[in-house]
Amino acid sequence: MSISPKIYLDYAATTPVDPRVLDSMLPYFQEMYGNPSSVHTFGQQAEAALEESRESMARSLNCRPDEIIFTGCGTESDNLALRGATLAEKQRRGARHILISPVEHHAVSHTAQQLAEYYGFELEMLPVDGNGQVNPADVQRRIRPSTALVSVIFGNNEIGTVNSIPEIGLICREREVLFHTDAVQAAAHLRMDIQALHVDLFAIGAHKFYGPKGVGALFIRKGVRLVPAQTGGGHESGLRAGTQNVPYIVGMAKALELAQLETQARSSKTQPLRDRIIGTVLEEIPNARLTGHSDRRLSNHASFVLQGVNGNTLLMMLDSAGFACSSGSACKTGNPEPSEVLTAMGLTRDWALGSLRVTLGHQTQPGEVDQFLQVLPRIVDRVRQLS
Repeated sequence: MSISPKIYLDYAATTPVDPRVLDSMLPYFQEMYGNPSSVHTFGQQAEAALEESRESMARSLNCRPDEIIFTGCGTESDNLALRGATLAEKQRRGARHILISPVEHHAVSHTAQQLAEYYGFELEMLPVDGNGQVNPADVQRRIRPSTALVSVIFGNNEIGTVNSIPEIGLICREREVLFHTDAVQAAAHLRMDIQALHVDLFAIGAHKFYGPKGVGALFIRKGVRLVPAQTGGGHESGLRAGTQNVPYIVGMAKALELAQLETQARSSKTQPLRDRIIGTVLEEIPNARLTGHSDRRLSNHASFVLQGVNGNTLLMMLDSAGFACSSGSACKTGNPEPSEVLTAMGLTRDWALGSLRVTLGHQTQPGEVDQFLQVLPRIVDRVRQLS
């Protein structure tokens, strides 16, 4: 039996399920277990829970309930948004140009690359600055009449940078081009108001904000047409066939409600600890740089590059010392190549290979951060000696 690390500092990868969320889910496993498509009482109970959850999420996001589609995860939401919107726009008006940032999660970047390779779209990357941030003016300059979709990540999973989504959304709205944002990280830490963001497509995944794994949602603005990525029955307005996972959807709705109600309380706890980690690392560890924006970043997110450090070796040694951290995206851990996000920001290989991401949760205690900061400089020094 494996032993879990003593101190978990990888909340951007996933979060534990909030006990209040678990309590909301439990009745739908054994008591109200019907298929929401069934017409009998069991099915009606499940359907009622499904639609109540849709209404709850709409209240949390300030949108219409019929603009919420349930999916299997944030990645699926991004896939449905990109593939569904671009194929529909190609059919509707011959649009073949996709505009994304080079610091997107692979759920967006790999989907866009597939659309270019197999469906004949032209994929263009927006420039980013040294903080991994997109300048809205660059979006304005690069949108074309043939642009099918613009996609810019809200809060970056690797470096914590928060983009100017409302400004980019307004530009896209004025140019009548669909705008998608991957808000999988951001929804856990920022207040979300769909109307103020000016987005057409907005993807989230429950396990980033203390909900269960294996469930997500996609906001689709009323009137936006998508080609379904998964066909079959007429579930989810015909856009995502398959019996809905009612317990997980109920849990996601509760988790999002809590995340939005408790945004300020949670950030007021994590941000001082985040700032302490950043300050200590930059002061006590030579040749260390903060990655991402110093101010416009997620409240729980500290990320660095350490010159002359093998990031994978660092993670293994931290794990042995009792600390669970990451080198960036959980999907990239173990990859010997530098992150595309870091290279897009202009970092050279000797810096980019030494990435470290430390992300906090509302359960993280100051004493845990103290312990981490006591051992980190020594471990970094040992890793450098081994390199």
